[in-house]
Amino acid sequence: MLIELLIGAIKAIIVLLMVLNLSAILLWFERKGSALIQDRIGANRAAITGVGRRLGLPNLGFVNTLMADPLKLFTKEDFVPAGADKFLHALAPFLAMFPVLITFAVVPFGDTLIIGDRHINLQAANLNVAALYILATIGLGVYGVALGGWASNNRWALLGGIRATAQMISYELAMGLAIVSVVMTYGTLDLQEMCRAQGGVWFGWLPRWGIFVQPVAFLLLLTAGMAETKRVPFDLPEGESELIAGYFTEYSGGKQAVFMLVDFAEIVLVSALITTFFFGGWQFPWLYPDGFHLPGGAFFALPNVAVAIIGIISFTVKVVAFCWLQILARWTLPRFRYDQLMRLGWKGLLPVALANVVVTACVIVLGGV
Repeated sequence: MLIELLIGAIKAIIVLLMVLNLSAILLWFERKGSALIQDRIGANRAAITGVGRRLGLPNLGFVNTLMADPLKLFTKEDFVPAGADKFLHALAPFLAMFPVLITFAVVPFGDTLIIGDRHINLQAANLNVAALYILATIGLGVYGVALGGWASNNRWALLGGIRATAQMISYELAMGLAIVSVVMTYGTLDLQEMCRAQGGVWFGWLPRWGIFVQPVAFLLLLTAGMAETKRVPFDLPEGESELIAGYFTEYSGGKQAVFMLVDFAEIVLVSALITTFFFGGWQFPWLYPDGFHLPGGAFFALPNVAVAIIGIISFTVKVVAFCWLQILARWTLPRFRYDQLMRLGWKGLLPVALANVVVTACVIVLGGV
């Protein structure tokens, strides 16, 4: 029992470190990527003097983004405005970050790893109702945002919190229905079983990924997931041109850094869920637990450790690809007006999600007849 708890703790720590480090790297990627899109240099002022220049390396802004800026943020004065609720003002960033981090506990990042006679499931927490757990934890994230806006004693921050609450209701209904469609398709709430169901190929070459059986749910979850991150084109709670900085207008230093990190952690979470539901999760086409099965009958046996490592790499590459897609969309699309966002959520996404659930149910029933 003690060994199982230790293994579980190690897996949880690994997942948290992966998520937090990837979130920090995404901040660098966004700054340099947006600079390329807008034909400018981007972060490049801070550097380790002379080292890169002597080696002939370009200044890519790693010191700026990953060292100088975090150090500056976490050493700045922690300002709390007059009239604000100090306890709730300090609690809000934690409440925004905590639900995102605990959601990763049920996301499988690999298949079973066999070491001796011990089978280690590459998933921090193996829940057979993981899909319901995800819906529950994602819905908690808005409390930190709304509380931060209300506790700041600032009208612009309060408006940002109210916008976040209304926005959450409008798109999370569609998100929930998209996940329901996926659950109906695979007949399980267990994310690991969903990944295993997407193993193998159709017609000898086409991966059995969920995108090919639930393309509408994929589009719904991608759109609603991008709204979950509160970034352009869905950044109404932050709307700089309207609300200064929205719900975290009155935050500075480390608390502001946590709110900023939440956005990037949510990008990773949305990418992980899309990968798990629609792109096979850790599955690599033609890779089975005992090795590669290629078209034409060719087979290459591989040890379990090699298969597990390939699966982890496959999952990571897919997640990073969807992170890149979301950051690219953030610097490509214009912001919605608030009424346009509400119309998209209630009159666009929700009816399509309901129709997709009905069609999925009909196909399942008729297919079982």
